Amino acid sequence: MVVRSGTVITAVLRLGIAGAAFALSGCAIQTPPVTQKEAPQPVAAQRAAQQAVNAETPAAPTLKHKIALGRITNETVYGRSLLRDNHGDPLGKQVTDLMSKALTETGAYLVFERPDITRLQAESQMTGGKLNLVGVDALIIGSLTEFGRKTVGESGFVSSSKRQVAFAKVDIRVVDVATGQVFFATSGAGEASTETASTFGFGSQAGYDGTLNDSAIRQAVSEAINRLSKEMAGRPWRTYILKSEGRQVFIGGGKSQGIRPDMVFSIETQGERMKSPQTGAEVTLPGRRLAQIRVESSFGDNELNEGSVATLVSGSLEGYKPEQLIIRFEGGK
Repeated sequence: MVVRSGTVITAVLRLGIAGAAFALSGCAIQTPPVTQKEAPQPVAAQRAAQQAVNAETPAAPTLKHKIALGRITNETVYGRSLLRDNHGDPLGKQVTDLMSKALTETGAYLVFERPDITRLQAESQMTGGKLNLVGVDALIIGSLTEFGRKTVGESGFVSSSKRQVAFAKVDIRVVDVATGQVFFATSGAGEASTETASTFGFGSQAGYDGTLNDSAIRQAVSEAINRLSKEMAGRPWRTYILKSEGRQVFIGGGKSQGIRPDMVFSIETQGERMKSPQTGAEVTLPGRRLAQIRVESSFGDNELNEGSVATLVSGSLEGYKPEQLIIRFEGGK
């Protein structure tokens, strides 16, 4: 019997393909299908619960404290000379500008200029207007107390490195403008550096880097403002009545300060002020709670002229003038 080689090869290939297909089909049949299992609580229910919790969490208003920047000077020997007076203090002005910017960017303050007050008055006189200064809650006074640079490095037979370092420290204190008392003092420090290295005389080269000074001062100012903000956040929240008509009450502060509809406030009498025999300072006695109000809407177009319309929900203001009362945040939706 004669068997052709081509026929045998074809038969073998067919058997191989059939076996592979059988093996693959067997594997596919043995592998169980993947099924999607949902969590014990459906995703939709979880989202609804999170939204309900967020809706129930009251958001406290962020009434911005009115704060002014006073004297900020350079008390270091850096950048000073006999031909320069306090009015030509570039480092002091730099610290003041950086501090004003940092305070404004926190969103927790209304910042007012005091170092350049004479320029503002001159500008208002040129236009025939009158500078209407706003009273502030606190005044910031401070100085740049430490500032300097140094160069440190290592040198060996093969390689060497050099590092430029700038350091700055800012001290500030916050003064109550009503009493002149310093109720908070803090400081901030900052450091900036740059490093170069070379091997066999080859490598990076760098001259004097003046931007390190600015970076160190900026870090020092930022640290001081962060500490100040923590202190001011703990101080009592209050605002005042602009006008009351029957059960309708107009109060200071609006949308940009975090006041929104359905917030509830309590109205209290301003406590009696007495001189303490112990300290010789003026002491304010606790006020008496008179009523509750609920915010209905807000008006105004900027932080200084905003206000809110509220409705009296309990108590009475009869017999009291607006200047005799203060408003404290109590809660709301």
